[in-house]
Amino acid sequence: MKYTTLKLFCSYILIILFMILSSSTKAQSPCEGDGICVVQFNAGFNEGNKVAWVSELNECETSFIDIQKNTKAAGKYKIVVIPTILIFNGEEEVGRFQANIMMQMEAKKKDIQGKIDEIIMDAF
Repeated sequence: MKYTTLKLFCSYILIILFMILSSSTKAQSPCEGDGICVVQFNAGFNEGNKVAWVSELNECETSFIDIQKNTKAAGKYKIVVIPTILIFNGEEEVGRFQANIMMQMEAKKKDIQGKIDEIIMDAF
């Protein structure tokens, strides 16, 4: 009984330590420059659910990361479902849109563009 309690306690300590470390690490934008950047994360096996309109967004740079090829990106940017769209303003993540359980993006182009427009307006 004592061994099980000790194991459980150590597990909780490790989880808390991991949470502290992961929250203190700030993922930098994968884009170049200081402006607004929209990044789509997906994988080759989910190509059918790729969000085609991301490259049509205005007033921002866009990028695509295949987490099947760039395996470290999923951990660095805390990607838990694909596709995921992140919006960066400079080095800071300011928006996150994730797919549903069927790995399909529910956010529409107008939702993402609306967030971009909001960031631009807030700068004034």
